[in-house]
Amino acid sequence: MKLELNDNRNVFVRPYVTTDFNSIQALNAEEGWHNLAEKNESTKRAWENSNVAFVAETEEQQVIGYIRGMTDTGISLFICELLIDKAFRGLGLGTVLLRYVHDLYLTTRIEMLASSSSRSFYQEHGYRAFYGFRKTYLEY
Repeated sequence: MKLELNDNRNVFVRPYVTTDFNSIQALNAEEGWHNLAEKNESTKRAWENSNVAFVAETEEQQVIGYIRGMTDTGISLFICELLIDKAFRGLGLGTVLLRYVHDLYLTTRIEMLASSSSRSFYQEHGYRAFYGFRKTYLEY
């Protein structure tokens, strides 16, 4: 799907393919998301098993953002990660990606975790905070 950013540049949103993985990992590393960037095989497996997996790319086919998640297609749409290249932030791409996947599953509610730096983005777009819990396997 072709989209126009707020600065009139065109980007394309399309389903993830395996050849996107290195570009995604480069974005993760640049963002400092070491848990994803350093666990290469686990992160790749997560992408391969996600039923919501889209990338945004420039006309030159440079991956500049992505959204990954899971849905039951009826009630819940959980966004695992949404990441936009720093050079393309503030141009509406994150908003477009969220809307794009929500449009695919109209009856679902979007749920996600937010970092302290992304919290204001979600609040500005009408998302409300809720509380949850997390535990990794290593914490047993």
